[in-house]
Amino acid sequence: MAIRLGNNCENCDNLMSNNMCKEHGVMVGSNYTCDKFEMKANLITDRDCNTCLRYEKEDCANPTKAAPGMMCSVWAPLSARA
Repeated sequence: MAIRLGNNCENCDNLMSNNMCKEHGVMVGSNYTCDKFEMKANLITDRDCNTCLRYEKEDCANPTKAAPGMMCSVWAPLSARA
């Protein structure tokens, strides 16, 4: 099974920080998309220990090696916090 970015509002350049669509002027979420979808030019690529949810936590897979600038196979984005 292939994994792809969805053509939804979270990946759209028209999404503003308050979950408002600047194209349509309505509140949107990850379940929405439209024909005016514009993929964000730059996706977040700063994946390392500093941006990992597990950094300096009990579930860090490499607590003795983890450091800013490093990355491992169990990296989890900080935005994954509930």
